[in-house]
Formats: sequence, C-alpha cells, structure tokens
Amino acid sequence: MPKSITADIMAQRGLKLSHLRLLAALAEMGQISLAADRIGTTQPAASRLLAEVERIVGAPVHHRTGRGMTLTAVGQALALRAQRIQMELRDAARDITEVASGTVGHVRIGSVTGPAIDRVLPTLRNARLTAPQVTVEVVVSPSDLLCEQMLAGRLDFVIGRLPEGPTRDLFSLTPIAPEPVSLVVRKGHPLANHPNPRPEDLLAYDWVMPPPDSLLSRAVHARLHASGLPSPPQRLSTASFLLIFALLQQSNAIAPLARAVVTSFSAHPDAPYTELAINLGIEVEPFGLVTRAGAILPPVAARLAREIQSMTLL
Repeated sequence: MPKSITADIMAQRGLKLSHLRLLAALAEMGQISLAADRIGTTQPAASRLLAEVERIVGAPVHHRTGRGMTLTAVGQALALRAQRIQMELRDAARDITEVASGTVGHVRIGSVTGPAIDRVLPTLRNARLTAPQVTVEVVVSPSDLLCEQMLAGRLDFVIGRLPEGPTRDLFSLTPIAPEPVSLVVRKGHPLANHPNPRPEDLLAYDWVMPPPDSLLSRAVHARLHASGLPSPPQRLSTASFLLIFALLQQSNAIAPLARAVVTSFSAHPDAPYTELAINLGIEVEPFGLVTRAGAILPPVAARLAREIQSMTLL
C-alpha cells in the first residue's frame, strides 16, 4: 500500500498533465500502445510516463496481462480523477472561448420527452432570436440513459430525474415541476366527444402502456388504485411513440402520455388525435435540472438552463 500522499507532494515529485492524460487513456483503451496513440506519443514514451507515475505515487498503477494491461486499484482511482480533470479542462477551454466571444458556443442538452416539448423547444426558439450563434444538440431519452451520457461528458445538463442506483450521488438535481399526464385517443374514438366520461368508462377499452418499470406506468397504476379502480386492460406496453400513435389511429385504445406530448399531437384542428375530457390527477414525480455534482456549467449552457427553469407555462 502507498504511504499517505498529498496533492502538494505529487506536484513536487513532478506529476504533470501528460501523466493524467495517459492514465485516462489507459482506463479507456486497456492497452498501452492504443493509449499512446490516443495522447499522440510513442509506446516507449508512454511506458516512461507510466513508470514516472508509479514513482510519484509510490505504488504500482498497472498489471500487465497477456492481452494488454489492467489498472490496479490505485491506478483506477487516479484514472477516474484524471478523466474528471480532463473533462473540467475541456469545459474551461469552452468557457474561455464563449466568454471572449459573447453569446457563441455549443450546448448539449438531454431531456425526457414532456419537458423537451414544452420547455426545451420554446427556449431554443427564443435563443435563435437572442443568440443566433449558439448551436444546440438535444438528446431525448429516459433519465437514466441521459445521466450516463452526461457522466461520460457527452451532455452539459439534463432536464429529467435522478437515476436510481449507485451513481445517484454523482449528480445534483434542482426540481422544476411535476409532469401531468393526459389520456389520448383517436378522433373517432367512442369517448372522443364525450363531455364528461367517467373513470369506469375508460376501463372498457385497451390501454397502451409504457414499460412496467417506467415512472409513468407506476404513476398510472398508483393513481387508479388510489381511486379504487383496477389496472386498465392492456395488451401492449412500449416506449415507442411511433408505435403508440400508430396503434391509437388503428384502434379504440387509450394511451396515458405526458400532457405536453398530448397537447402537441392533438391541439391542431386537423390533428388525428384528441385529449379525453377527464383529469384523473395522474402526475409523474417532478423533473428538474440535473447536472454533474459540483460541475460548473459553461456560460451559454448555464443561460439556457436558467431559461428552461424559469419558463412560465400557459
């Protein structure tokens, strides 16, 4: 085991950014030759850097194997820190560029579906007018997948919810709002023009439900049971909006979806879908602004995040 060591001691012994870049590359590539290529150096030079790291920390950081190498526990700990330092340096470089040039930059946003429609899109429409040089990439997916991408440095922030599991503490959440749910059907559905359908009327039709382990599915079942109603008839569960709307158009099925999604697909007079005139009080737990714990957003990303948070919905 290495003796107690401090950041000052590692710096005095010569720990450099090149050492950290190599460790991060080794964690990703698993072979010293590939890691050397990744950081733009030769394999002998990479081997010398690795030996220097072991001298600096006073412990082995890797084991050679038949097919390459594996990092020791010390090496893994250093590599994880090295990856985060590199990520922060990339963010710092972006900050410098954006601050120097004003409202210029590239923002990578992840969002679950409902807020993507009624918060992210309006914010981006406004940004086109107020900051035309800003480019934005939006990824729509479940929160756990979005948080994985953010942790890997591929997203700046997420509009969603904290993931379950051991990575939960790696993120910070600023709550924004709960997500109300509406029921949608095709325009020719027997209940489409009913002014006041009863909850029991809904159970005469098949429901297209999201996957059983999803937040929306759990919210629907919990609300129905709290109202003394059984679970709805269900022959299909899917997370595909394309499949959901195709089935609605071809049957008398009912689908519970985020109200923002339902409004988007049913508001136009010529839309083939309509929202049922009943509110069962179904809400999915609040979504919010999710960031890496302790991370500082680049200026342009922080601006868009603030606008998304502060938006007042009609």
